[in-house]
Amino acid sequence: MTRVLSALECSASGYIVKRIFHVYILSNISKMLYIGVTNAIERRVYDHKQRRLPGFTAKYNLHQLVYLEAFGHIGDAIAREKQIKGWLRAKKVALIESSNPEWNDLAADWFKEPKAAKVRSDATRLTPASTTKAVSS
Repeated sequence: MTRVLSALECSASGYIVKRIFHVYILSNISKMLYIGVTNAIERRVYDHKQRRLPGFTAKYNLHQLVYLEAFGHIGDAIAREKQIKGWLRAKKVALIESSNPEWNDLAADWFKEPKAAKVRSDATRLTPASTTKAVSS
C-alpha cells in the first residue's frame, strides 16, 4: 500500500522537499505598486484580493497580480525582492511591461467558481440501444 508522506515526515526521513518561493508585484487601477515574497502564491494573492491582510495593499486596493518570479531558495527570493524594491519606479514598470505589457491580472481566473454542469431540460435520455442504427442484410 502506498502512503503519501507529509512534509515533516519527508524532511525527518531524509527526503528532499522542494519548495517554490515567489517574488510578486501587485497593482491597482492607478498603477500603484506593492512588491512581496511568499512561499504560497495562490493563498497570498487570494488573501490580498479578499483584503484579509490589513495594511498598504488593503488600504489602496492593490489586488492585481502583474508580475511573478519563482525561486528555489528563500534567500534568492528575498534578495530579488530587496533588489526590485531598491529600483526607481521606471525600472519596476519596465520589468512588469517586459512580460506583461497590458498590466493584466495574472491571477484573474485563479479563484473563479467552476460553472455548474448544464442539465437537460427534457426528460428523454439517449440510451446505447436508441443510438445504434439497425443494419439490414
